[in-house]
Amino acid sequence: FFSHRDMTKICDCLENNQPFYLYTGRGPSSGAMHLGHLVPFLFTKWLQQAFQCPLVIQMTDDEKFIFKGTYDDETGDNLDYFAKLTVANAKDIIACGFIPEKTFLFSSLEYVGRMYPTIVRIWKAVTNNTVNGIFGFDGSSNIGKIAFPAIQAAPSFPTSFPTVLGGKDKGDTITKQKGKDLSAYRNMACLIPCAIDQDPYFRMTRDIAHKLVPKSHPLGGKPALIHSKFFPPLQGAEGKMSSSNENSAVFLTDAPEVIERKVKEHAFSGGQDTKKKQEEFGANLTVDIAYQWLRFFLEDDEELEKIGKDYSTGSGEYWSTGIVKARLVKELQELVGAHQKKRDLVTDEIVYEWMQERLIA
Repeated sequence: FFSHRDMTKICDCLENNQPFYLYTGRGPSSGAMHLGHLVPFLFTKWLQQAFQCPLVIQMTDDEKFIFKGTYDDETGDNLDYFAKLTVANAKDIIACGFIPEKTFLFSSLEYVGRMYPTIVRIWKAVTNNTVNGIFGFDGSSNIGKIAFPAIQAAPSFPTSFPTVLGGKDKGDTITKQKGKDLSAYRNMACLIPCAIDQDPYFRMTRDIAHKLVPKSHPLGGKPALIHSKFFPPLQGAEGKMSSSNENSAVFLTDAPEVIERKVKEHAFSGGQDTKKKQEEFGANLTVDIAYQWLRFFLEDDEELEKIGKDYSTGSGEYWSTGIVKARLVKELQELVGAHQKKRDLVTDEIVYEWMQERLIA
């Protein structure tokens, strides 16, 4: 995580005892998530535990159908396929260890009605030219693509969660508040941990946010963001992992021997091609995937420093590529194995419990 927007104002909210919530999400495009998907959720878990604040997690099954869905004259479309992926991916997310009573996980397809007043306000505030300019849409894009950015933007505003954050009864309408003072939750600030490629959605959101909140909102309605770099694929430090390329990633369903094979055969090395050169020049840590992944997952800072020093100089315990890869394999096998045990305990019924609309603030 390397950059932010208005994180200092979130810290001000914390110091001033002003409530805020976290918002993150996942577009379910495959049944198995990989380590690149896991990193933002692990950081979000850390933030939730540190701040003890509510968290909403949007599963954009609607987006994946709009952008990647198919239609066949014989079998129809595959919208239901993406809806089922939401449940499968939700199990991995729940296994990360979020606080159950402070977390609301929702499918866009199922929950969009509750967000609709907020979505309509965003549609009203953002022009078609703005959306096309940001995302590169043109006349050939289906109308769902043009409409979707507002659906991803909507959870940035607490009004999208009248029950979850505001305690409003589900039976209440926009005009029927049953005498309750629900104004306080409308001022809740929002912090979004996300990968850097999601920033365009929220730049758009921040530009019009003042139109959707009271003037007393601590950030003027703008969601704060903290950005993560792409988790590098096995083949090299540039770009990102892909669920469609089996050998670009370690998946959360991979067996220990599969993890070992992928790292040993496919992880790009920054080491030299001979022992003599390695001892003379050392490894290029910037491009070495085994070392870069250890920077994400190895919690022992002293050990990581030693690995970096030894490997970059071609000396000491971790002087070679093979030894560094072996250390990464051990770390990943433990991480993925522990995650799989936790995921096995998450049933469909537990997923539905986490997706029940209820007060978490």
